[in-house]
Amino acid sequence: MSPVSSNAPHGQSPLRTVQVLGGGNAGSSAHVRSLAEGLVARGVRVTVCAPAEADRAYDFTGAGADHVHVPRSSDPGSVAALRAACADADLVHAHGLHASFRAVLALSGRGTPLVVTWHNRARAEGARAHLLRLLERRVVRTAAVVLGTTSDLVDRARRTGARDARLAAVPLPGRRRPADHDDPDRLWPKIRAELGATGRPLLMAVGSLDPQRGYDVLLDAARTWRDLDPVPLVVVAGEGPLRPVLQRRIEDEELPVRLVGRREDVPELLAAADLALLTSSWESRSVLAQEALHARVPLVATRVGGIPDLVGDAAELVPYGDAEALADVVVRLLADPDRCELLRERGTRQAATWPTEDETVAQVLSVYDELTQPQPLA
Repeated sequence: MSPVSSNAPHGQSPLRTVQVLGGGNAGSSAHVRSLAEGLVARGVRVTVCAPAEADRAYDFTGAGADHVHVPRSSDPGSVAALRAACADADLVHAHGLHASFRAVLALSGRGTPLVVTWHNRARAEGARAHLLRLLERRVVRTAAVVLGTTSDLVDRARRTGARDARLAAVPLPGRRRPADHDDPDRLWPKIRAELGATGRPLLMAVGSLDPQRGYDVLLDAARTWRDLDPVPLVVVAGEGPLRPVLQRRIEDEELPVRLVGRREDVPELLAAADLALLTSSWESRSVLAQEALHARVPLVATRVGGIPDLVGDAAELVPYGDAEALADVVVRLLADPDRCELLRERGTRQAATWPTEDETVAQVLSVYDELTQPQPLA
């Protein structure tokens, strides 16, 4: 096994790492893309094992990595394909529970170090929940290092039996920002007019339309906002299985809510908003929360998972599932521009404390160093 070095000494091969992704979760895929680019720039050879559609969406090859198509975990050939891809790897780094479990199986009988990053908490009920706990235990007890994106994920890994669990540095994924030449005074009114929010507050929520996001609670709160003058417009950017149910409620109850589907201009939509809303039952390092603070948009979020650590005092936090508390906080903020400005200032300061992409790559490289460089004799 060759020693790791960002610039391999003469006569030594550069470190070869394999990054393993599962179904292409947006947060973990964006993180791997950023990580691959940073590692390649430091002389590390990177192979990304992921479904072909993930490479099309995140362009791992454009970051300088090799891409190997590995089917999703439901495909019986996925472990064999991953085992072949990892044959000459110095180190394997898997992202997410299912990708990590496949990596454990693929590396069985080999001495290749395995690093695991948990980006989110796997959730299930009944027999499937028991199965997920068994998978978690197998993964964390096999991995040399488990990196958790939040402190509660690190604690969970330690309780499950991890030999070494640490807090991961994870930057805001590199999503396109409005160009410097874009004039907000011209851009934002155009966006607000398109959405139907001219002359009324615009409240933005972003995320897939699934039960975890708490959009049923958001619609409950929106009933209260119908009594305001002017009536705020809630815009939800995202797609998912709950769209028919949510749309039916919006129409039946005449709620001031629009579902706009997947959008490529989320940063612009968010920057044009008066408030950002995050109503999830659990989040790790929420991209919406990070983008809201970066864009100086006051954030109202649920006090769950990694949100409190992520935002500090730069957001208004409410209990999950409490529609009344959510509605009340929004009403207060819409009537209190001074409080909104304070949250904007705090958001700017809080965002400055988050890790950069360079810092994230440096942390990961230091872990790789520990696991691949020969240790001095005592």
